[in-house]
Amino acid sequence: MARCERGYLCEVCGREVGEITESDLYLRYVLGEVVPEQLHLLPERHLCCNPALGQYIVDAGFEPIRCEGIFAKEAMDPAFVAAEEARVTRGWHRLQELPRLGIPILDYPLHGHEIENPSG
Repeated sequence: MARCERGYLCEVCGREVGEITESDLYLRYVLGEVVPEQLHLLPERHLCCNPALGQYIVDAGFEPIRCEGIFAKEAMDPAFVAAEEARVTRGWHRLQELPRLGIPILDYPLHGHEIENPSG
């Protein structure tokens, strides 16, 4: 998606990741886990095709994803799960806003305080 904001194929299902709002790569970028120079080099996935991350999005507008195995949030420490749900859900909300914001790509990521404290 980085080359022209459309057209990357999901490395899991092989279908196009047609919108930034469904992009695992851009969610990780918003969360500060990917540097801008890597966007065009890293594989793309739909959020639903990466349950290890998608399981932490908790919002009525997002179809819940269940991760199986050792990375399932049910197997994790409840405090860690709560923190990840808050962090990843905040990032997902930002991802949903991006098409309307009209900001430069370097302004997509949340800053540390925005991730930890969604209210401010």
